[in-house]
Amino acid sequence: MATKGVGMANKGPSYGMSRQVQDKIDSKYDPELEQILVEWISRQCGSGVGKPEPGKLGFQAWLKDGCVLGELINSLFAGEKPVKKIQSSPMAFKQMEQISQFLNAAEKYGVTKTDMFQTVDLWEGKDLAAVQRTLSALGSLAVTKNEGTYNGDPNWFFKKAQENKRDFSDEQMKAGKNVIGLQIL
Repeated sequence: MATKGVGMANKGPSYGMSRQVQDKIDSKYDPELEQILVEWISRQCGSGVGKPEPGKLGFQAWLKDGCVLGELINSLFAGEKPVKKIQSSPMAFKQMEQISQFLNAAEKYGVTKTDMFQTVDLWEGKDLAAVQRTLSALGSLAVTKNEGTYNGDPNWFFKKAQENKRDFSDEQMKAGKNVIGLQIL
């Protein structure tokens, strides 16, 4: 008997409004993006991380203990590695701690808070689309930074816009004050 919700801590299947909300969250999961992310992570980390069973549940199981995520974030840092100890553990709190270490390191790398998933999104499978968003943002940053640590096809992720700072002289600033803005007209 396979029901939705099996494998989540102390949660049975959802009904009514909560079921509709979960279905909407689940519908945002992208199987094509999953393939790109799996291919990238495998290339980035090497064959030691293996590959998951295709599909959402396989993807979740592959990342759930935090080991693959730790290897991934460490592979993007050329110098000192942010996740010091990566080891598989059957204990839930150890797995969640490793996911948390990944999230902290990803934030240090430059992933914005709004692109981050919550630990339970992955660990309990609540929002795997959010996990995909975080990994995509991480890939985009790696391509944009171009530090030589990215292993993969640069076309898999879009390059983020980079700062294009301009310095205007005092003369240019004064000349700009004489321009009538279109909002006024």
